Amino acid sequence: MFLNFLDELRLAGIPASLKEHLLLLEALDRDVIGQRPEDFYYLARATYVKDEGLLDRFDQVFGKVFRGIETSYGTETVAIPEEWLRKVAELYLTEEQMAEIEKLGSWDEIMAALKARLEEQKERHQGGNKWIGTGGTSPFGAHGYNPEGVRIGQEEGRHGKAIKVWDKREFKNLDSTRELGTRNIKVALRRLRRFAREGAADELDVDATIDGTARQGWLDIRMRPERHNAVKLLLFLDVGGSMDPHIKLCEELFSAATSEFKNLEFFYFHNCPYEGVWKDNRRRFTERTPTWDVLHKYGHDYKLIFVGDASMSPYEISHPGGSVEHFNEEPGTVWMQRLVNTYPAAAWLNPVPEKHWGYSQSIAMMRELIGGRMFPLTLAGLDDAMRSLSRKQG
Repeated sequence: MFLNFLDELRLAGIPASLKEHLLLLEALDRDVIGQRPEDFYYLARATYVKDEGLLDRFDQVFGKVFRGIETSYGTETVAIPEEWLRKVAELYLTEEQMAEIEKLGSWDEIMAALKARLEEQKERHQGGNKWIGTGGTSPFGAHGYNPEGVRIGQEEGRHGKAIKVWDKREFKNLDSTRELGTRNIKVALRRLRRFAREGAADELDVDATIDGTARQGWLDIRMRPERHNAVKLLLFLDVGGSMDPHIKLCEELFSAATSEFKNLEFFYFHNCPYEGVWKDNRRRFTERTPTWDVLHKYGHDYKLIFVGDASMSPYEISHPGGSVEHFNEEPGTVWMQRLVNTYPAAAWLNPVPEKHWGYSQSIAMMRELIGGRMFPLTLAGLDDAMRSLSRKQG
């Protein structure tokens, strides 16, 4: 099995050598870890993975090779009674029935109703239209239908209409080493260039050396700083939830950006930027970077690019506490305005086809906040975005 593990790592593009494999076997022979699968996972990851950009690939290979081994890794959940959350048969409603279900009301009314239901309800419930349960038309629970509600304990959304999610979800980091599906994406990014020679003189200046040698009569070696793209780029990447179907496209863009821009900083967010962003999705709850720190650390000369589908409940943008994962004291619109005011050269790349934008209230709201500079994540849209940012280069 271990040799198969090594082969699968190599096939996935992780540079695992025989030396590292022998090191892993030696560590196991000396009992440096306990007998839990989690301990072996962390030991193998520390042995084979030298680039954090490859962590997601390692996880995929590990899950493939050791599938079926019981583990408690990643099973931490919120304190909701398990028996309440068992799946029941899917509830199918006709279009007429869906149309008859009235929305509960505003954000404040929905959250107040949820609090009241939690205080009243004492047992599991399913198939109804009021209590917190499964398979019904209540605004609260899982595996049912309601045009607006709070999803509790369901693995993933089905209708995309929940305004808040009571559950812990795990996101993955984007892989910066993924090869592009087309070179045209790199070509589009190259429109955002401003070359300069800065730093140490560590590159041979052939023309100046020849000219100096001819003038002096002896070898006159001239050096110069390396020429590189001086554009500074801040990349804000939306991850998780409705962005999962767009992972491959976003990884291609991320890979292209890291190769084209020397001065690149990236951060993750979910749905809408709030008071904190993060670098590593595995530690997004414990190692966050305050958004204020980003605004103060990176100067106004940075170009800001958001990558996300902007598809969410409008409350996430307009209301305090609207975030699906935590209570945000200030609405998303406030943080968006701060970011755009700090970085005038800003654009939003949206993987959702442009023809569908008009059906989403949240996309319209985010498009307005970005000053209309939302572009589809296509080659043509990427080209237009780079032209827009280039016009603001200083």
